[in-house]
Amino acid sequence: MIYFSNKYRSTESEILDDFELKGSEMEAMLTDLDRVNKLLGGHQVTLSGIENLLYEVDKDQIITIVDIGCGDGAILRKVAQWGNRHNWKLSLIGIDANPHILREAQQRSIKFQNISFVEKSVFSTTPLVEAYDIALCTLFLHHFDNERVTNILQKLSGEAKVGVVVNDLQRNRLAFWLFRLFSSIFIKTRIARHDGLVSVARGFKRNELASIAKKITTSEHNIHLKWAFRWQWVLKSKQQDSSRKN
Repeated sequence: MIYFSNKYRSTESEILDDFELKGSEMEAMLTDLDRVNKLLGGHQVTLSGIENLLYEVDKDQIITIVDIGCGDGAILRKVAQWGNRHNWKLSLIGIDANPHILREAQQRSIKFQNISFVEKSVFSTTPLVEAYDIALCTLFLHHFDNERVTNILQKLSGEAKVGVVVNDLQRNRLAFWLFRLFSSIFIKTRIARHDGLVSVARGFKRNELASIAKKITTSEHNIHLKWAFRWQWVLKSKQQDSSRKN
C-alpha cells in the first residue's frame, strides 16, 4: 500500500530507480510513461519553459540542451521537433546513469541526428558535458530528497549558461486518486502503475519548491502550477542577464 501525506514527501522508492531493470519489462514501462505524458500533455510544460528561456536568445547560434535523467529520450524528441518547427539550431544531449535505459533511448531516437546520449550521474563532481545552455529536469527531481534536489539545482544553475527548466509533480491528494483511476484504464504495466502513484506521493508543494529556490542564488525563479498537477519551475541564469546588459 502506497502511503500519501499532504504534509510530507514520501520516501518510498520507485521500481524505475533500480538500475537492473531492463529488457521487455523496462521497454513496456517506458512506453506506458510516454503514453501518460501524451494523454496528459506533460511535454508542453517543458517546451513552454524552454521557450521562456530562449525569448531573447539569438537564433543564429547553436543551443545545447541537456536532459537530466532522460529515460528513453521522449522529451528530447519532442524538443527536437519543436526546434525544427521554430527554426532553432539545437544540440540535444540525454544524460542518465542507467545504461539499459540509454540503449533503449538510442534505439528510439535513431532518426534524430541532433540527439546524443551520455551515461553519467548528475552527482558527478565534473561538469555533465563540456558546455551547455539549458538543463531540463522532467519528472526527475521528485526521485530525491529536498537536500539532494537543492544540490542538483545548484550544480545545474552554475553550469547552464541560460537556465534550467523543471517539470515535476504537485503532491495533491486528488491527483493521487485520479491517477489511480487513470492508470487502471490507460496503463498496462504494474511497474508504471506503482511508480506513478509513488511519484505523486513524492511530489512537491509550492512552499517546498520556494524554500529550495531561496538557496539557489545564481538564478531568478518563476514557479507556476500547470495543467494536470504539474509544476513548471524556470530558473533563469542571472549571469545571462548580466552579460546582456554589459
